[in-house]
Order: sequence, then structure tokens, then C-alpha cells
Amino acid sequence: MGRPAAAVFAVLAAVLACAPGRSQQLNDRPIIGVLAQENLPYDAFARGSSYIAASYVKYLESAGARVAPVRINLTDEEYTKIFQSINGLLLPGGDVDIQTSQFSRVAKIFYTLAIRANDAGDYFPIWGTCQGFQQLTVLTANKNLLTLTDTKAVSMPLKFTTAAKSSRLFRSFPKDLLQSLANENITSNFHSWSLSVQNYTKNAKLKRFYRVLSTNSDGKREFISTIEANRYPFYAVQWHPEKSPFEWIDKAGMVHSFPAIRASLYTASFFVSEGKAQHGFWFAHFYFNCGKFINIKIGYKIKLVEIVLDYLVRWTKL
Repeated sequence: MGRPAAAVFAVLAAVLACAPGRSQQLNDRPIIGVLAQENLPYDAFARGSSYIAASYVKYLESAGARVAPVRINLTDEEYTKIFQSINGLLLPGGDVDIQTSQFSRVAKIFYTLAIRANDAGDYFPIWGTCQGFQQLTVLTANKNLLTLTDTKAVSMPLKFTTAAKSSRLFRSFPKDLLQSLANENITSNFHSWSLSVQNYTKNAKLKRFYRVLSTNSDGKREFISTIEANRYPFYAVQWHPEKSPFEWIDKAGMVHSFPAIRASLYTASFFVSEGKAQHGFWFAHFYFNCGKFINIKIGYKIKLVEIVLDYLVRWTKL
């Protein structure tokens, strides 16, 4: 057996050893991507050109997910490969331009890929928090419909809609936790821009795509605080469930009560469970558990690994 043939055999053997049976429907080792964003030029504590806040990583890991950074400034082809190797995507909060930033560019790529995958019978969930919520509304409406609200550093209860009880997101929450969310100031808000109920109601694309699960008010304007898509596994909150257990800045709006921490755990657990569908399972399992083959420095072996990975991605689409 020649060296190239032997290398192919070795790689295929590794794939078979690492990959689970294809009949398995749930992935108990989900990998959730978290999208990075540009550092702000006036941030004195910034290091490098982009960042991912640690609280989002801890938030997902607390619910049993592995987390993969999705960096900005990559090519469309690289993002397609990343999409095929993760089981869901979280769009975090922040303060970049949601129409012109690299964050918005990459979010649009993954949004489009996720729509396409779900339409084809695959299952790829997306979660948006604060800025991520806003980004999803811009991508769906194809315009920015946000308005200024007085919601910077304030905690609030949620005003649930009638749709919340039957929603995928909230229907499995314990009743006492739903009561806490509805009656106590346990959702942390750190945003200056919101999607008003009025703007949502007037936009046919948003109304058709999302259903509203909760709203809030700054005393002058009612805005939407929780949504989920009707046809797709897309979810978004204008508030910050990840802050309560994992961020300790001493300022208004931060809540560390037991109900707030439970809300964080239940939202994280829900989204991670969404990522346990079979999307990208073979590829992701191989990449993260047998990825040592990627680092083989002999050129033809690296190419052979790439060929096998490409074959696996295509095979799982059959």
C-alpha cells in the first residue's frame, strides 16, 4: 500500500472511530458558536481588534455546551465551514453598528445559512441577546426600526403576552419562575435602542416572522423584550440573562437574586437543548475530538483530511 493510500485509510479509520452512528438523533455534546465583535476605539481596556465577553461563554457552558468563537474578518467560505461544524449560534450584546459593522456582516451570513438549512429540513438555532436581538430584527425587516428608550442600566419584570404560555421558549419554565419574571425586577437591561411595539406592528415582515412573547415599557414607550420565530428556531431577548450569574460590575440594573440566576439557567438550558439536534454532528464531533489530524504537517495528509471532512459534510446532507 502506497503512502497516499495508507494516509487515506488512516484518516477514514479515525473518522469511523470518532464519529457516532448516523441514526443518533440527539447530540449530547453540542457546540455553540458565539460571534465576536469589533472593539470600540474609545475602550481603554480593549485588547486586540475584537472580543467575546466571557459571560456568554460561561452562560452556554453552564448549560452543557461547548463554545466555539466565531471571529470576524474571515471569508464567506470560512464562515460556511464554521456553520457546518457548529450546532447553533449566539449573537451577543454589545455596541457596534448593526448595519455596517463586521459583526452585522457575519451575522447576516449565518442568518442566511440558517434559513437555508432549516428550510432544507436541518435544524440550526440562533439566539440573540440585546444587540443580538436588535441585529435579528434588522436582518428580518431589512431595515433598522429601533427607537431610543430610557433603558440603560435598569432591571424590570417581563410583561408576558398570551403567546408566551405556548411558546417553545417559556412553556417548560416552572410556574414560580414565570411568576418571578412577571412580578420582580430580575431582567437586566443595558440598551438605549429598542424595537417599539408600534414599529413591530406596522412591519409586515417582522409580524410574519416573529411572535412577541413579552414587552416592557420605559414609562413613555412600550417595546418588545422577548421574541421567537414562528417557523425557525430563532430566539431573542432584549435583556441580559447571562449577566446575573457571571458579571459582577457594581452598577444599577445588575441583579444577582436566586430567581434571576434561575432565569439565566433556564434560558441557557433551553437554547443549548435546541443545539442538540443533529446539524453538523459528524463534522463537529470529528473536528473537536479527532482534530489532532488537522495539525499533521505533512502536506498531502492535511489535504487528505480536508477531502475527508468535505466528504463528511456532503454526506450528512444526503
